[in-house]
Amino acid sequence: MRYWDPYTEDALATIKADGIQRLVILPLYPQFSISTSGSSLRVLESEFYADQELRQVKNTVIPAWYNRQGYVEAMARLVAEKIDKFEDPARAHVFFSAHGLPVKYIEELGDPYKAQIEASAGFIMRRLQQIGYSNEWTLAYQSRVGPVEWLRPYTDDTIRELAEQGVEDLVVVPISFVSEHIETLEEIDMEYRELAEEAGIKRWERVPALGLEADFIGDLASAVVESLPKMDERPLQEISEGRPVSLRVVNDLVELKAKDKSIEYGPVRYERASRFGLTPKAELINGRIAMAAITAASTLSFVQGTLVGDIIQGRLPQSWF
Repeated sequence: MRYWDPYTEDALATIKADGIQRLVILPLYPQFSISTSGSSLRVLESEFYADQELRQVKNTVIPAWYNRQGYVEAMARLVAEKIDKFEDPARAHVFFSAHGLPVKYIEELGDPYKAQIEASAGFIMRRLQQIGYSNEWTLAYQSRVGPVEWLRPYTDDTIRELAEQGVEDLVVVPISFVSEHIETLEEIDMEYRELAEEAGIKRWERVPALGLEADFIGDLASAVVESLPKMDERPLQEISEGRPVSLRVVNDLVELKAKDKSIEYGPVRYERASRFGLTPKAELINGRIAMAAITAASTLSFVQGTLVGDIIQGRLPQSWF
């Protein structure tokens, strides 16, 4: 884990002790962001390439899996179960609440998180339509901190707006979380629910985090199996190894460093940074370096509402797009 036992170096020590030869790196975030998967991968990279023994281990990264069929179908099923709890299911409004992110991540660092969140909501609603649900839906962002501008619309503002529009039945979907924690159990279940009731929302159902849903877990296992052949491919850009890299990667890093001083990330403190030998500046640029040095192949584009990229690999039926 990034901030609790077992830490990255603990897991790597176990990998060495077990004599592991091939390693699939699977961040447990559906959507990629430089502040989540990127941060974790940056720490992993610094530990991995500092150890001569570990450098001999073949590895590949699954940077995101928000568009995999098992994930989408599991989410849609859980949403449908909550919709069915209402006396008039057709009137229930599906409200996706994702963890927010500073706007500068998107506009200045090219973070794909926002595009992937929007695609996730779209995939889930398309699946719901296929199984007979045509409910209205909204996406908003929660958990903002600090003085900088975060992704909009904000969850609290949107709840008030929906109530003003006459929405009374709300199905809340924590779309960027796969386990229960403070953002779901306290922020959504307590703070936002209280706000919703005060604003006029009469009936509230919150979709649980995926946890150990069988089709979700099974699909993650399939993602790992599918990635195994990629370990036999020649690494593309191993910057820490001093191997040749494309001009695009060099330009990306130069551009990022030029922007670094203007980025504000709010009052987030990483108390364990010193044990990894990382400076605050290194933490600020961790995601893009991780993408270049480890994944080296996670460029995505959003074209007319359809997300296109190597990650998709035909896992979703054509009718979903």
